[in-house]
Amino acid sequence: MSQQAVKFAYWVPNVSGGLVVSKIEQRTHWGIDYNRKLAQLAEEAGFEYALTQIRFTAGYGAEYQHESVAFSHALLAATTKLKVIAAILPGPWQPALAAKQLATIDQLTNGRVAINVVSGWFKGEFQAIGEHWLEHDERYRRSEEFIRSLKGIWTQDNFTFRGDFYRFDNYSLKPKPLGRPEIFQGGSSRAARDMAARVSDWYFTNGNTPEGIKAQVDDIRAKAAANNHSVKIGVNAFVIARDTEEEAREVLAQIIDQADPEAVNAFGDAAKQAGRASPEGEGNWAKSTFEDLVQYNDGFKTNLIGTPQQIAERIVALKAVGVDLVLAGFLHFQEEVEYFGQRVLPLVRALEAEALSRHTAAVA
Repeated sequence: MSQQAVKFAYWVPNVSGGLVVSKIEQRTHWGIDYNRKLAQLAEEAGFEYALTQIRFTAGYGAEYQHESVAFSHALLAATTKLKVIAAILPGPWQPALAAKQLATIDQLTNGRVAINVVSGWFKGEFQAIGEHWLEHDERYRRSEEFIRSLKGIWTQDNFTFRGDFYRFDNYSLKPKPLGRPEIFQGGSSRAARDMAARVSDWYFTNGNTPEGIKAQVDDIRAKAAANNHSVKIGVNAFVIARDTEEEAREVLAQIIDQADPEAVNAFGDAAKQAGRASPEGEGNWAKSTFEDLVQYNDGFKTNLIGTPQQIAERIVALKAVGVDLVLAGFLHFQEEVEYFGQRVLPLVRALEAEALSRHTAAVA
């Protein structure tokens, strides 16, 4: 188990409809007033990161979604410690634009902006905005060039790059970021994992069991070591923390019982097509059930559902298989983020301290 404390991030609900495809009440809002207060609550609760989403077209409950970079800057302006990860999609964004946007925000916020490079899974979105659609592994090849370009622009003067998708000739960006922003990426396919093992700082995986996550972690870290690279692991989880396990399970049952079948199936058809499009058929959502898809990123699978003690123990079990960060979604964000900070996170830290004490005693 790593001696570093597990980190926590939350999904920014900068979108109407929340994070479940269900008609259940979700006390959340996509607007800036709600999200400013949420960012401040999360910072106070002990969350270190927030992740903004990006979707260019409305659908599957994702109406009224803000543009991620501008919204991230607004949240950074409302906080002092929280890091905000802006989701950026190669294709609509070019690396020169992204590099300059983020360098400026980094300067204005004392180095608190990061990037999540989203390779793209929704073909209908690309078609709707007139963007060329690449096949699965080509999208990851483009994303890798995108990341290599960002790193070069941010760290070198007279940057030159010759790729299949991007080219630079003696390009110098000033001002550069205060420090190179952290680069996150997601995906479960072979291409996604291999890209993480070569160029990314962080790899996000969809929700999964500890056994499933361990297999991904071991695979990525072995390949990264062979590349003289290191990568940290984040896992998606939908958190339902309640005073009793029965209450938490009842909330989960209500979410699924009130799922919007039309929206879930429409999202599922597009998402599963994307997952099966990888050559090995193992991409995100390839094996997700209807119930899994009610939460966009398989968050129920991670099973952070129960009492604060149960959830804390499961988080430490995730850490034991190599998870460095938990990316959390909630039904009612403001009150549940606050509850998590008060009731769950202190238990996680206590369990981590106990584990470290045992390890220290064992090696003494």
